[in-house]
Amino acid sequence: QVQLVESGGGLVQAGGSLRLSCATSGSIVGANVMGWYRQAPGKQREFVASITSGGSTNYASSVKGRFTISRDNAKNTVYLQMNSLIPEDTAVYYCRVLGTYYWGQGTQVTVSS
Repeated sequence: QVQLVESGGGLVQAGGSLRLSCATSGSIVGANVMGWYRQAPGKQREFVASITSGGSTNYASSVKGRFTISRDNAKNTVYLQMNSLIPEDTAVYYCRVLGTYYWGQGTQVTVSS
């Protein structure tokens, strides 16, 4: 059973930073494409960033240059460093193993103006 547990969300002022973590069960981080998604109230869930087993990254245009995805294979953890946060970044952020049905439970990020 694969488990993904997000943490690190919270309330931050615009311009601030947060780092989200996604701890996984088993050695899946290094062998799979891992991603972060988010869902704002009343909106569909959307892609934020992904990282392959080879370390290649991809970002949504709305976060490029502000967010950085990384992983620590030894800790089976994926991170999302979020800088220069804006109110539009307010959402529940989810970790996912791309290409599977494995999702975390989400962590709330709220950016105040």
